[in-house]
Amino acid sequence: MRSLLKLISTEMKVVMREPMSVFFTIAFAPLLMCLFGVIFGNKPMSHHARFGYIDMSAAAYIGMIIATAGLMHLPVTVATYREKGILRRLKITPLSPQAILGAQLVVMLLMTLLGTALLVILGKALFDLRFSGNALSLAAGLILCCMSFFTLGFVLAGLAGSARVAQTASMIIYFPMLFLSGAAIPREIMPKSVRAFSEYLPLTHVITHLRGLWFGEAWGKHLTEVGVLVGMLIIGVLISARTFRWE
Repeated sequence: MRSLLKLISTEMKVVMREPMSVFFTIAFAPLLMCLFGVIFGNKPMSHHARFGYIDMSAAAYIGMIIATAGLMHLPVTVATYREKGILRRLKITPLSPQAILGAQLVVMLLMTLLGTALLVILGKALFDLRFSGNALSLAAGLILCCMSFFTLGFVLAGLAGSARVAQTASMIIYFPMLFLSGAAIPREIMPKSVRAFSEYLPLTHVITHLRGLWFGEAWGKHLTEVGVLVGMLIIGVLISARTFRWE
């Protein structure tokens, strides 16, 4: 346990020393929220509604943070460690593959929580961000979404032959998903055919589930989203276990 905690601490220090990773994982979504908040404000959209643009978009920006950590950082990091022989050197230590992957997962979860906390703090301070859900329920949903998405990153890392391949594959998946899932552009303004296609994107289910929890909806109203995320988690763990390579 002590070795695992030391590994997590070391990995966290390594990540925090990379300005690009810190910016895009922690700061990019909150800054994007601030930009659109200045443009659109956060007043209730009509006299019937209690929520404004930022309130409605908070879950989408959290989904963006999760996708950035799980797709743009995690697979590249693991693939780079394998390509540079770091995993091979870790192989001779008492740490198991589960511990090594678990350390990466914890670090990405901490990065996601930092980005989410920054987003909420800025949203509340600058735009009076409103939250009408249950904090514990939202936290549980956030962890489920993270775990499900991070396993996708592990799958990409295991299948990629090099860090460059992992980065390319991540970008090919990340950017279309970012724009079609509602993370960057609200799905409500998309054509019906695009909205129908976006139902097949994992990030869409992340945002839909988190938005429901943000506004106080029960988990029972999102059984489809929960089923997709749990399925991703199970399948991702099974594939990651089979594709993990030390070198």
